[in-house]
Amino acid sequence: MNATLNLSDQEQQVEKSAIRKISIRLVPFIALMFFINFLDRTAISFAGPNGMTQDLGMTAAQFGFAAGIFFFGYIILEIPSNLALHKYGARRWLSRIMVTWGVVSMLFTWVSSINGLYTLRFLLGIAEAGFFPGAILYLSTWVPGRHRAKILALFYLAQPLTTVIGAPIASLLIQAHGLFGYEGWRIMFLGVSVPAVVVGIITWFYLPDTPTAAKWLTPNERDWLNRELAKEEAGKLSGHGSMTLQALKDKRVWLLSFIYFGLIYGLYALAFFLPTIIAGFETKFGTKFNVFDKGLITAIPYLPAAIALFFWSRDASKRGVRAWHVGIPALVGAISIPLALLMSSPEATVIAITLTACAIFSALPNFWSFPSRFLTGAAAAAGIALINTVGNLAGFAAPYITGAVKDATGLYEMPMFIVGGLMLISALLAFSIGKTIKDPSAK
Repeated sequence: MNATLNLSDQEQQVEKSAIRKISIRLVPFIALMFFINFLDRTAISFAGPNGMTQDLGMTAAQFGFAAGIFFFGYIILEIPSNLALHKYGARRWLSRIMVTWGVVSMLFTWVSSINGLYTLRFLLGIAEAGFFPGAILYLSTWVPGRHRAKILALFYLAQPLTTVIGAPIASLLIQAHGLFGYEGWRIMFLGVSVPAVVVGIITWFYLPDTPTAAKWLTPNERDWLNRELAKEEAGKLSGHGSMTLQALKDKRVWLLSFIYFGLIYGLYALAFFLPTIIAGFETKFGTKFNVFDKGLITAIPYLPAAIALFFWSRDASKRGVRAWHVGIPALVGAISIPLALLMSSPEATVIAITLTACAIFSALPNFWSFPSRFLTGAAAAAGIALINTVGNLAGFAAPYITGAVKDATGLYEMPMFIVGGLMLISALLAFSIGKTIKDPSAK
């Protein structure tokens, strides 16, 4: 009896130690990669209202199209890229992706026409294809399901923190107007692209592909991880060929794809147009802000969003992720985003936008705990990539429709009601998902 208890205590210590090491050694580095990824992807949102649209002679619809065409290239190579990651290993493939997108991002420094901007945004999408689902897949293959929500939440913290930290940095780079003879927005593109190349090279040498290759784990920790992960593989969709095709036909995969579409629509409508909406405070409310002030205001909603993400995901980790861990935030976002632009002051507008940001970022990491409950191996690579692909159609739709409707109506209110409607659909679908995807660890 005592021997059994001691063995159990020893295994718990091994589990605790292994998860702690993964949280320290892997998650911050992957989160840094994600930080750079999201900053490069959304850098156009800072460039637009700070000289780019004026210098290139762009309308709101053209700006929205430029922001959204990124996702055409991204979607084309999304599933092939994720399958390549599964075949060649995360270390090589994620490194290749980062260096490639860093080089393309750097070329924005010299863009001189609207068509040139369209071309580079399309190429940037091709270069980045596979990074996000690849990172999700990579982290999912390192930790058992009961720890996955916590790990993904720590990873996802990088996204709101990208704006908290990145908006002031982008603003400072824009204020370096005239450096090397370039406009400030060009300096900003140059400044945010270099880290992608540097970190991409480091990735090749730093990331282990599997727990077995991690020298910083003890033999007991590696054995425990491999044993626990192997247990979870039983009963999931896996393999190649027909099983991968089965994953792509699975109704649960498509249900998750539609939920993700609404969440991503809200995310990118906010990400690409928030700096422009804040710049419009001057006309709407008679305010005066310099470039750095606007960057700080843009960052305000995202710090509470990071805090909300952390505590909401911690609750999900304790209880086991339930459908309402996604549905309630989506519902809050559906209500708050259209109300934001009906407010009568800048302060009230920012508060409503902050609620929306908190809602979106609370839902996203918990959402990604669902696919790994029934997918593994090549099926997981294909299924996660499909969910991300369908969801990221919203990455094109959100900025383009937002810009086009704004041009047609002269206001941002109607586009935000569209965002709210799609997030409401996501909320309703999320509440139904618990009936089709059970969490065996839920309490």
